[in-house]
Amino acid sequence: MDINTIIKRVLILTISLGFNIYNAHAQVGGTNTNGSSTAGAIQTAVPFLTVSPDARSGAIGDAGVALATDKNANYWNPSKLAFIENGDQFSLSYSPWLRRLVPDINLAYLSYAHKLDDRNTFGLSLKYFNLGKIQLVDNNQQDQGTYTPNEFAIDGSFARKFGENFSLGTSLRFIYSNLSNGSFSEGQQTKAGTAVAADVSLYYRNPTQFLGKDDLFAFGVNISNIGSKISYTETGQKYFLPTNLRVGVANTWYLDTYNELTATLDANKLLVPSNPNSTASVPSGIFGSFSDAGFSNELKEINLGGGLEYWYNHQFALRSGYFYENPNFGNRKYLTLGVGFRYQDFNLDFSYLVANQQQSALANTLRFTLGYSFGKDLSKGR
Repeated sequence: MDINTIIKRVLILTISLGFNIYNAHAQVGGTNTNGSSTAGAIQTAVPFLTVSPDARSGAIGDAGVALATDKNANYWNPSKLAFIENGDQFSLSYSPWLRRLVPDINLAYLSYAHKLDDRNTFGLSLKYFNLGKIQLVDNNQQDQGTYTPNEFAIDGSFARKFGENFSLGTSLRFIYSNLSNGSFSEGQQTKAGTAVAADVSLYYRNPTQFLGKDDLFAFGVNISNIGSKISYTETGQKYFLPTNLRVGVANTWYLDTYNELTATLDANKLLVPSNPNSTASVPSGIFGSFSDAGFSNELKEINLGGGLEYWYNHQFALRSGYFYENPNFGNRKYLTLGVGFRYQDFNLDFSYLVANQQQSALANTLRFTLGYSFGKDLSKGR
């Protein structure tokens, strides 16, 4: 029996022995499905919502809340959608995920944005997480067939520009998490978990000059996944969604006609109780998340990601970044690399994650993004 089958059977046996359905499926080999270590990391339901879906930001240290607007703003910062130029933008991203542990887990992300006029834009997106096939067994380890757990989130976003340099945005999200096949846990029949959530965001940019050259400073904030708790049984425990505060800055230097360079940095903090079994309400959990672990630990809960993006002639990009999470609160630490190509209305991006092969389940992670822009340029009312 290969190691992948063993890992997956252990997950099913964990359920049958009476542990809760969420902890059994949302963790693989001591790793949460977002790649963080289960030792010390704050636990929430549906951690796939915090996984960076696209190759561009995936190559810049998983940062993107203040980057120049692209097709994936639905995820990073809905308010940035107000600044897209073409009338319609489409993007499809794919990543084989946690392949160092299990070979058939993957993440897909589909994003679309439509500019209504110079000030208003709406977007749609679908994030789909496939946990691969699991061989089902009963308490006597008798074969019960196979099952494919999966999760997805469907978003609708709206952004409006106020003036030339400021915008606000919001997203509404439906979340579906199907991690069981209706088996029993703690004497209760399990079911698919569902929840609704919202994002609120802002984006500000300021064109300036530095050493006689044009540059653009940008600032972004996005509070995501503010919503109902989720449960996998009718009367069992309800779990917090990964409500997250993301704050970031970016600065782009237009060096000359052909060359531009962007530096960006994001800071993230989960706005949920440190205790995963907390029975606090969602508002209490959000406000209490700034103090329930003590000041020094609250600072350690903040993770950082950022890097550089270089464009030549708006056609070829080189990217690199770094992501850091405290060893006692998830321990994700990795270097990211990537390239981008743009031809007319198409763009293609790749990213590669470099991490310690023995310590990180995310080592050698690849992401791919294909984008297409079409429709009239409405950025100036055309």
